[in-house]
Amino acid sequence: MSDLFKDLKEKVQQQNPRIVFPEGTDERILTAAARLAEENVLKPILVGNKQEITSRANEIGVSLGDIELIDPKHYPEFDSLVASFVERRKGKATEEQARQILLDENYFGTMLVYTGKAHGLVSGAAHSTADTVRPALQIIKTKEGIKKTSGAFIMVKDEEKYVFADCAINIAPSSADLAESALVSAHTARVFGIDPKVALLSFSTKGSAKSAETEKVVDATELLNGMNPDFPFDGELQFDAAFVSSVAQKKAPNSPLKGEANVFIFPGLETGNIGYKMVQRLGGYEAIGPILQGLNMPVNDLSRGCNEEDVYKLALITAMQAL
Repeated sequence: MSDLFKDLKEKVQQQNPRIVFPEGTDERILTAAARLAEENVLKPILVGNKQEITSRANEIGVSLGDIELIDPKHYPEFDSLVASFVERRKGKATEEQARQILLDENYFGTMLVYTGKAHGLVSGAAHSTADTVRPALQIIKTKEGIKKTSGAFIMVKDEEKYVFADCAINIAPSSADLAESALVSAHTARVFGIDPKVALLSFSTKGSAKSAETEKVVDATELLNGMNPDFPFDGELQFDAAFVSSVAQKKAPNSPLKGEANVFIFPGLETGNIGYKMVQRLGGYEAIGPILQGLNMPVNDLSRGCNEEDVYKLALITAMQAL
């Protein structure tokens, strides 16, 4: 395990937060949750039919120990969750509709987080991103001043750590979306021990090309400046001008980043998703995420192709966000 996760583990263990896993019968979830509980890193909550969870755990030889199992159909405080959901949705769901909706494990688990019965949620091993994100946006919602959530990856290789965003959520972000993403990505960087130096990326550096695409990044940089961020940033920059000091001296000599950026904001989902996968596969970096940013409480999405280690690590990240 990388030093990043050793550090996370030590910090999380001190608080022992409660993390809910809506996919309680999934083998990867069960094995990761059992490991987290055995190591006393955090307190897993598995959602689903208790008999089915227990039976599946026995089949694969996993001891559930003191892991909490919650079945939405037999939850003593279900009525209270229904009332809270109806109130939160402000007329968009009747009580009868809420009772049906909260039988869905993702909605139920998200309500546990919203009502303070858990500190964060990890899902997506058997559900789509939409199934994980939709309840979070409807119930937990974004922080004040943030209109959209975004997805970041922590790219790790030995002692090197970088943040890439948005690589998971917004297909064609506006200038305002890019500025927001830069702001919350800097916060994400700090959570994981990175002193943020933020670059808003483009195929142009400081007007070397002009198009609607480059102007969007220029506008985003101006919007970010108006937010009075407490970290150095610059845009529009090509990647080499943001990352290589010798190139920065030539292409952007007045940039406050001086070619030392460590948080990279991509101009669209195409470039972000392609970029992180290239760095992961060609550069040998570990890609941790996507980490959902801008929410009031942490909810994170696994890939359906994940393994036990992915679940374990994303649970640690989620717990760290909750501290």
